[in-house]
Amino acid sequence: MSSESYEYDVHEYKRGFTRKRIDSIREVPLTIMLNGREVVTLLCTAKYPEYLAVGFLKSDAFVSSPAQITDLTVRDEGDRLVAEVETCHDPWKDRIMERSITSGCGKGTNFGRNVTTISKRKVGGDVRVTPDQILALARELHERSTLYKSTRGCHNSSLCTPGEMLLFREDIGRHNAIDMICGQCFLDDVAVDDKMIVSTGRIASEILLKVARIGIPVLASTAVATSFSVELARKIGITLIGNIRDDSFWVYNDNGRIIGF
Repeated sequence: MSSESYEYDVHEYKRGFTRKRIDSIREVPLTIMLNGREVVTLLCTAKYPEYLAVGFLKSDAFVSSPAQITDLTVRDEGDRLVAEVETCHDPWKDRIMERSITSGCGKGTNFGRNVTTISKRKVGGDVRVTPDQILALARELHERSTLYKSTRGCHNSSLCTPGEMLLFREDIGRHNAIDMICGQCFLDDVAVDDKMIVSTGRIASEILLKVARIGIPVLASTAVATSFSVELARKIGITLIGNIRDDSFWVYNDNGRIIGF
């Protein structure tokens, strides 16, 4: 599974029908197995499957420390990938499985439990960012989005300092792109209290929960935020920015991190 997209012949209507060759983004099922038990099957591009699997498990509170993971392998079965994760603890103990279908069609195994747990926290971090830096990072995100430009079928997310884009990830779902970043920070022990995530796609509450659980203090998107994510950001102290355009953006919550606000 190496190609990021596949070519197809289609018919395009533009004042009449003509044949056109287009790129269609690859979609692959990734089944996450935890201690021999299936957790979820995500649909993804198959890029960085290890980080995606661990990021999902971290954001859904199956693991809390990299030291708990004793083995991690990804197996290519042709029509799907299978990520097998082994831990030294029992991630299923006292866990009541409630499966929610979120607004992005991602499967949250314990959405209510995550909201209750995260709502009791305060997200720290003294990162300070200027409006010009926010706009510049959003422009760079767009410039790096070559897969989106060729397929129109993916979302993009990045881990940044105010002055530099450190990681860029793209996938068919914004949930997956965020999970890949969170998984890499978690496994590689990346300090995040001075970082921010800049992303495409609507900021729904499940996206905010992923960012909050890993402890990143600033979340910015080119799209808008839902009411639940705004209320949650204000409650736990995440700086939340949305609707980024060429020269403007909305600040839903600041918490003293935007210079000049």
